[in-house]
Amino acid sequence: MRILVAGANGQLGREIVEHLQQSAIDVVPLAHRQLDITDEIQIRNCISTIRPTLVVNSAAYTNVDDAETEQHIAYAVNQKGAGLIADACMKGGIPLIHISTDFVFDGRKGTPYTESDSVCPLGVYGKSKADGEREITTRLREYIIIRTSWLYGVYGHNFVKTMIRLGKEGSELSVVSDQFGSPTCAADLAEAIATIVRKIGIDGNPAWGIYHYSGKGVTSWFDFAVTIFRMARQRHKTGAPAIHPISASQYPTKAKRPEYSALDCSKITNAFGIKTKPWKESLAAVVHQILIKKTYTA
Repeated sequence: MRILVAGANGQLGREIVEHLQQSAIDVVPLAHRQLDITDEIQIRNCISTIRPTLVVNSAAYTNVDDAETEQHIAYAVNQKGAGLIADACMKGGIPLIHISTDFVFDGRKGTPYTESDSVCPLGVYGKSKADGEREITTRLREYIIIRTSWLYGVYGHNFVKTMIRLGKEGSELSVVSDQFGSPTCAADLAEAIATIVRKIGIDGNPAWGIYHYSGKGVTSWFDFAVTIFRMARQRHKTGAPAIHPISASQYPTKAKRPEYSALDCSKITNAFGIKTKPWKESLAAVVHQILIKKTYTA
């Protein structure tokens, strides 16, 4: 198999490339400067030159708040870009794995969302990702869309790194305590994607469709932050700032976020044998790596 990975220099893309390479799979990683997914000609040239047997699209516009004022960029990447890649895959008879988000839901359900629940995004980011899903599902038969949530890891910018950096810069923090979801380790998601890629390589005709993958368990942003600092203190003897719980209404943002966006991941387990990992278990390893490598300053 030859796998083209778009967005290969991002938080998740780098993990996907590493996990596929560990599986001795032929990977062609393309960062934004090598493949702009909003450029139809560039996509077509890359596909015809590389001739992949599968495309993994981890490229996305993910700044939830800036998307409200940069709508044209968010839609260009998350909707148009997804559609252009789907078009190229359709013409080449190439399966596609695409990454989406829990923000396609409004958070009012109160229990973990399943793949059959209706999408109802609250902001531009979620709307652009939901539209990107439709671009794919209306064009392709052989696709896997994976919705994930609260992604963090050693690479890129994320909540865990931000908390560690702010903790070192100041003595007090206020974190929202009434929004709930499931933190997801980028390396865990990449491992799940590698499993699906191998399954496609072996079977050639897996159960195509939309799936959910996130860390196991539900928490609030406040409790997530408290856990980050507790783990940092336990293994690295770092100081922990005073953290105060606040409501979302006390911390206004440009984009409205879902109150409860946990995902039901039983479908991906049943189809591919992929079991989600407890979020605290994965978080401990990532916090350790971030502090050892000091990547919280990146």
